Amino acid sequence: MPTRLTACGQTDRGIVRAHNEDAFVIADLAGSDLGGTISRFEIGKRGVLLAVSDGMGGHQAGEVASALVLESLARSMAGQTVGEEPDALMEKATTQANHDVWEAAHHPGREHMGATLTAVFIRDTVAHIATVGDSRAYLVRNGVIKQVSHDQSYVQFLLDTGVMSPEEAKHSAVRNVILQAMGVKPDVTVALGRLELRQRDCFLLCSDGLSNKVNDDELRDLVLTSSKVAEAAAKMIALANKRGGEDNITVIVAGVSGDLLPLVAGERISRTWHVLKDFDAASPQA
Repeated sequence: MPTRLTACGQTDRGIVRAHNEDAFVIADLAGSDLGGTISRFEIGKRGVLLAVSDGMGGHQAGEVASALVLESLARSMAGQTVGEEPDALMEKATTQANHDVWEAAHHPGREHMGATLTAVFIRDTVAHIATVGDSRAYLVRNGVIKQVSHDQSYVQFLLDTGVMSPEEAKHSAVRNVILQAMGVKPDVTVALGRLELRQRDCFLLCSDGLSNKVNDDELRDLVLTSSKVAEAAAKMIALANKRGGEDNITVIVAGVSGDLLPLVAGERISRTWHVLKDFDAASPQA
């Protein structure tokens, strides 16, 4: 039985902001781009791309940046050579998307625009994950949720170095300061990871408009108590809006099934998750 994906992406401008600068893509790289409603398809030899981007920049330039990031990424991934090494492909496509936004940011009215990117590329029985910025990717497996991206933010750096506690981070005035973004500089460091899939794995990708309002345990519970991915996504957005909705909110919920290894009792997610390349916030280039 082939590996199958059931996915839903939803985005909402929230209840405060006038414009939505978030964007998402669910792309069957064999041909059709999907999104907005529930989508089911087999994962072919070219794979499937899930990605969320949170734009930034004045005069609606943020929505231009996020749309351009995803358009460029999907185009590069769709143009892959069958059999091309997927991690290198993800890094190359992300680097190209950064270049495209960097070039576009030189146009009048689009100066200083940029965007985050969190992308999951599923091919065969493995997921390959790329991150720039602080949009997140989670995995829900066997009743456990794990963040499989690492925020490239100032607050996360302070947490990692022990300067700030998790409780302080929740209320920090600088929690929205990110250390790199797509298109802000000519070069970008792409954080890369690889995950071996298991039966009934569920991915959750989101912008910080969701993760700043709904904690990890709540996200897990919404996945586990929803009968459909579209229901889970809608509930998450509704809860973020109920708690203020000051930011745009975007989420993709996607479950996999098919010819995958079953869940193994006692197997930790960390045994199947491999960090290939990380963003070093302390490096001079950061």
